[in-house]
Amino acid sequence: MSTRPTTSAQIREAFLRYFEQHGHSRVASSSLIPGNDPTLLFTNAGMVQFKDVFLGQEHRDYSRATSSQRCVRAGGKHNDLENVGYTARHHTFFEMLGNFSFGDYFKEDAIRFGWEFLTGQDWLGIPEEKLTVTVYADDDEAHAIWKDTIGVPEERIIRIGDNKGAKYASDNFWAMGDTGPCGPCTEIFYDHGDHIWGGRPGTPEEDGDRFIEIWNIVFMQYERSADGMNQLPKPSVDTGMGLERIAAVMQGVHNNYEIDLFQALLAAAAEVTGVNDTANQSLRVIADHIRSAAFLIVDGVVPSNEGRGYVLRRIMRRAIRHAYKLGVRDHFFYKLVKPLAEQMGEAYPELTAAVDRIEKIIVTEEEQFAKTLDNGMQLLDQALQKVSGEEIPGQVVFKLYDTFGFPVDLTNDIAREKGFTLDEAGYEAAMAEQRKRSQAAGGFNVDYTKNFSLDGETEFTGYDALDGDVTVVALYQGDAEVDQLAEGEEGVVVLDRTPFYGESGGQVGDTGYLKAAKVVAEVRDVTKASGHHLHQVHMVDGAISKGDVLSASVDQELRQSIALNHSATHLLHAALREILGDHVTQKGSLNDSQKLRFDFAHFEAVNADTLRQIEDRVNEQIRLNSPVETVVTDMDTAVEKGAMALFGEKYGDDVRVLSMGDGFSVELCGGTHVGRTGDIGLLRILSESGVAAGVRRIEAVTGKGALAHDHANEAQLQTVAGLLKAKPDMVVGKVEGLLASQKKLEKELQQLKAKLATASGGDLASNAKDVQGIKVLAAKIEGADRKSLLASMDQLKNKLGSAVVLLATTDDKGIALVAGVTKDLISKVKAGDLMKDAAGKLGGKGGGRPDSAQGGGTDTAALPSVLEGVAEWVESQLG
Repeated sequence: MSTRPTTSAQIREAFLRYFEQHGHSRVASSSLIPGNDPTLLFTNAGMVQFKDVFLGQEHRDYSRATSSQRCVRAGGKHNDLENVGYTARHHTFFEMLGNFSFGDYFKEDAIRFGWEFLTGQDWLGIPEEKLTVTVYADDDEAHAIWKDTIGVPEERIIRIGDNKGAKYASDNFWAMGDTGPCGPCTEIFYDHGDHIWGGRPGTPEEDGDRFIEIWNIVFMQYERSADGMNQLPKPSVDTGMGLERIAAVMQGVHNNYEIDLFQALLAAAAEVTGVNDTANQSLRVIADHIRSAAFLIVDGVVPSNEGRGYVLRRIMRRAIRHAYKLGVRDHFFYKLVKPLAEQMGEAYPELTAAVDRIEKIIVTEEEQFAKTLDNGMQLLDQALQKVSGEEIPGQVVFKLYDTFGFPVDLTNDIAREKGFTLDEAGYEAAMAEQRKRSQAAGGFNVDYTKNFSLDGETEFTGYDALDGDVTVVALYQGDAEVDQLAEGEEGVVVLDRTPFYGESGGQVGDTGYLKAAKVVAEVRDVTKASGHHLHQVHMVDGAISKGDVLSASVDQELRQSIALNHSATHLLHAALREILGDHVTQKGSLNDSQKLRFDFAHFEAVNADTLRQIEDRVNEQIRLNSPVETVVTDMDTAVEKGAMALFGEKYGDDVRVLSMGDGFSVELCGGTHVGRTGDIGLLRILSESGVAAGVRRIEAVTGKGALAHDHANEAQLQTVAGLLKAKPDMVVGKVEGLLASQKKLEKELQQLKAKLATASGGDLASNAKDVQGIKVLAAKIEGADRKSLLASMDQLKNKLGSAVVLLATTDDKGIALVAGVTKDLISKVKAGDLMKDAAGKLGGKGGGRPDSAQGGGTDTAALPSVLEGVAEWVESQLG
């Protein structure tokens, strides 16, 4: 390597190339959504995709691997979200460079690889005196390797014991989670210099920023389970090096946000926010969060109120809030997707391909959050004014989150900036109480807040009418009941009767307006508590007082869209039970104006053919256009009719039985629905996925959404047909023909390469030199590949008899080398030694057995002289 890598892209490629040259297979980054580990929220380390390999449950055709893994630490046990923007090295998204051994090499080779890559002049060339290492206190073997084999002075080798309160609870004993592969580790620290505060690992000042961990080698020896520590089938190695940290070292900066990749994103963030100070803390948050948000969307996560989608929503809203702090009021976050793709698209082409989709999802989230951000900030400011001392009570934090949707991490951010802390214990206690209430009451009658204590209940008139006159029973703002809500204020209105559906049973709450002369209140959401509908309103004009008579009107278009999806959910549930079996039961649902989401119990993924069968069955019921009938009766009668109770619901003495399709679907449901199944129009299933052990999820669209989905697919088919110059109904045959042709051409190309190499090898035999009675042949074969070189080498050894052979070929990736020595000579000349000598002179690495070796290099200009010198090298070995 002529120059040391310094840019993030150069370092990533150098790392992967180094380990490739040491026999590692380059493996692409896996998804941020772990495919083989339900215990993890996100992929948080490079070894996640290899977990089953370490456990001996999966076997691959390689025993060494290297990768640059995309990681997210923003939820669950591994969560760096709240530190981002306040420290030099915490990120929600980062890249972990890793090398892995699955029962192949172990401690000595792993340590040697790491040290050589970091300090070798052909690689990073970091001065050895800048590095300090740590080992697990009981790991005498690793300590001896560092001291005696690598030659690190003993004073720069630090033993770290169980410093976290339990056996194996140590900075130098690594575990992916509470269970799973684990083992002792050794870490390499870089010393940024005595001008930065901080002490060596293991000292009271270790949390300073002077000594920074840049390399962590885990010696994977155990699997931690509920039964304790068990030996893994084969000792293995898991190495991780944060790309951002090592880039800071190589670029001579101390803060990760000063590296090239972040500087480009900070410049883009500065441009879209109008803030020129790229060291601004809020800009750093924004630059970090666009990476995690974009890559999570690439891997299929969408903003939501649960699970991974909720974490994505938190990340995006935190970035938007920091822009708000900088004075930005327009949508801006989506504008950073293209600059991110410019920086990382070459390494991750899937990012570039998804730019449009990412932008659309981010814009939608920005639009939704803009509606609540101003109000949430006002509410928080009011709360802070009432706080005595420096701690915000947990109930206040919970109220902001639970009633008004203001994210807790944003509350924490703002509190920190203003010198406050959060009563986390109080907040967690309030959350625990809410969970208990939810579990006890189910989705229909959830007591969302115990602060509302009114007699009676709200009469719901929305089954038969979407408007009507109503009377104000009570008004609430924050924690208190008030007499009036004035223009510009937010609050909760309780009515004697209402056409607005309150969120329950998986159906979202209605929106619309409450009006009177010179009074307009926008109803943004409706929930239920203690039998009352809680209308969350924004006062657009005038004021509302207790006792006022208002005109209520529901947004009819949104209500109808919601009804289509809710009714289709019932048909989908019935179709799933009919086709998959009676074990299918609902585990959750969401019906809004855009789509339906249905979670159900099932033991395996539903294949494409079965999904089509389910979809066809639902659409068959839609085409029958049967009436949707509702009957209010007692529970016993409902059960006799075959009605199915839904997940999470609690039912009273009288229940509402909803029937569709002459008994096709009979369920207990308090939601709003279409008049006839034909009103749904059409259902299209968008996706089927797993959300938990034994729980699957289907997302689908109906009506206009289903037509839009079909139109989009038709447009894509027309585009593909145009590219293939074929009619749409001929596309499949055309593609199959192209694939078959490609496969045939690839096979022919491989055969031609082999023939070319073999023919060249036969011609080359006459060029062998005689060195003390031994035939020595060193040559370059044009147009060959490594497989062809090996075939030629075997042919030449057989033809020449007693011989030493070195063959080379070149392509745009560099030089490929193979070496061979006949069996009668390996006591004098070894192919592995020849390869190490030749590859080293070509800027590469190589090695192998005494009779056969492989390697590579990069310096093509030096290849002729290296080949010319092989005979002289052989003579030197013979003495």
